[in-house]
Amino acid sequence: MKKLSLLPIIILLIASSVIAQMPQKITLSNDLQLVKLTENTWLHVSFGEMPGFGRFSSNGLIVIQNNQAFLLDTPVNNDLTSLLIAGIKDSLYAQVIGFIPNHWHNDCMGGLEYLHTIGVHSYGNQITIDIAREKGLPCPQSGFTDSLILTLGKLEIHCFYPGAAHSTDNIVVWLPDEKILFPGCIVKELNSQSLGNTADGDIHAYPATLQNISDRYPEAQIVVPGHGLFGGMELIQHTSRLSKK
Repeated sequence: MKKLSLLPIIILLIASSVIAQMPQKITLSNDLQLVKLTENTWLHVSFGEMPGFGRFSSNGLIVIQNNQAFLLDTPVNNDLTSLLIAGIKDSLYAQVIGFIPNHWHNDCMGGLEYLHTIGVHSYGNQITIDIAREKGLPCPQSGFTDSLILTLGKLEIHCFYPGAAHSTDNIVVWLPDEKILFPGCIVKELNSQSLGNTADGDIHAYPATLQNISDRYPEAQIVVPGHGLFGGMELIQHTSRLSKK
């Protein structure tokens, strides 16, 4: 009888442990949610529709310090970006002051126009700026050619251009204090069976670009792809194998 009486307590302890390990999630709408990664970082996941592909999700990051935030990538349009900014203010109690896109596609900077209207300063690869200007798109305001280190409170945000891959302008962002690497669409989730859309990229340069990333950031513990589930360095290794097929 004593063993049986302990069973509900054991079940409760196991359930509590599982719940404690589950990531904290905030749903802002059917098309937008926030997932906590570390004390200072959140993943923003937005959903859109693409002809021929249907509904798909896109990832970005929110870096927070002292009630201020940097946004890495936007959702695909201004409306979702507006909802995201409001959610960051109302749910995370932070004001977005800076923005960095991974590359020029709309799943990275489709909401840049809105960010500029509310005074958010944007930084980008100079190649991204040049492509956006050529295509008549909103352009990041401050450019860099190889690397850039920004600060948010005590946190450092490292931007680096590793070479062409998914697009000719794609960058990675490294958060050394959090051990988080955001290569965006350069890297694929483990379920991916191909490199996806490389029409604006360089499949020949892809393997070398991934090697540059691996060599530069061996300490990364969390790797966030542009779409799908995040993981560790195994995502880069998986993408490397795909790039050599």
